[in-house]
Amino acid sequence: MILLLMIVGLLTLLALRVPVSFALLIPCLIYVLLDPNLSMGIAVQQTLSGVDSFALLAVPMFILLGNLANVSGVTDKLYDAAVAAIGHVKGSLGYVNVATSFGFSWMSGAAIADAAAMGRVQVPAMVQRGYKQEFSLGVTGASSLIAPMIPPSIPAIVYAVTAGVSVGALFMAGIVPALVLVAALCGMVWFLTRKQDHLREPRSSWGVRGRTALAALPAAGSAVVILGGILSGTFTPTEASGIGVIYILVLALAYKVLTWRKMYRTLLTTVETSGSVLLIVASAALFGWVLAREQAPQVAANLILEITNQPIVFLILVNLLLLIVGSVLEPTAAILILVPVLAPVAATFGIDPVHLGIMVIFNLVIGLITPPVGLVLFVLSSVTKAPVSTVIKGILPFFVPMVITLLVITFLPVVTLGLPTALGFL
Repeated sequence: MILLLMIVGLLTLLALRVPVSFALLIPCLIYVLLDPNLSMGIAVQQTLSGVDSFALLAVPMFILLGNLANVSGVTDKLYDAAVAAIGHVKGSLGYVNVATSFGFSWMSGAAIADAAAMGRVQVPAMVQRGYKQEFSLGVTGASSLIAPMIPPSIPAIVYAVTAGVSVGALFMAGIVPALVLVAALCGMVWFLTRKQDHLREPRSSWGVRGRTALAALPAAGSAVVILGGILSGTFTPTEASGIGVIYILVLALAYKVLTWRKMYRTLLTTVETSGSVLLIVASAALFGWVLAREQAPQVAANLILEITNQPIVFLILVNLLLLIVGSVLEPTAAILILVPVLAPVAATFGIDPVHLGIMVIFNLVIGLITPPVGLVLFVLSSVTKAPVSTVIKGILPFFVPMVITLLVITFLPVVTLGLPTALGFL
């Protein structure tokens, strides 16, 4: 009964547009106040323990890294290099969009940052060159979902801390699924542009290709620094976040585009975003403690086992639940609420927590392009001045590659676990 009241209270507060952190916190505080065996001191202790984690230090650093990359001109250089390399191919700017997002994802770690950067640069360029606005918005929104899948993925860090798994293992586990997503998106771009011969750019000379590729190399170097340092054991993912920030900061200064005004705005945005994320983490820690105290994982396990004892059916049910939740909740909040319940149940079915993590993350990031909330939809609408309805119309065809990728991640665990196992993370 208490569990039901907690969940109803949370959903009611969310429906009333109460910020997620307070929607999590308020039912927990009422629970503590009404229980004579508990004190507010325990609530404070559990809340603080949620953010008392070395791994979580990477969150504000990676957010800063993505924001610095956003204002440093890195996106433009990646875009120019991709256009020079494959601009002469039919539908080339669609492929360029996906490729640039993949490159930028190694620095951003968040779909919203990717959508803001790509939407500002690529959508106007594509429309100017004869691409339909809906298609331009659709491929931009869909390709932004690559960012949360690969290092430095913010959702991966939050999941790793919540589920008690290695951040490095989860980073490595997302790389191959991200490549599957890239291939699926490129397949959809081909399908949608295969009969449009006018969607070609003039072939660039080898000299132009070389110059643009050389100009983009320093930007690509951030991925080498972050990933290479983690794989070689030189530094932890948390330390990699600090090294990455220093690298991008030096790059931005070298490009001479980072003014004091831009730096102030970048730091201010980072503080606001980090504060929001970590406040949710702290509130969710208390919420998770209350759920554990009321044996929510055991209740959920018994309920699911009454429905099925087949792992495949369980995975299908989890996917459906996550797709629904992801359409109304931001991934970080959803991870913090659901993972403490789902992870123990998944363990009873023999599902690896790293495999579950990538599945959870991808399901929830699909929610970022799914109405009614769909934060990426509103970000793209804001930066391009296109109506949200136009963005949604453009996104719809790209749900096909999303679903294909989700099925691959769910039912082929080797796609997720193969790389971290080969590299010794598992």
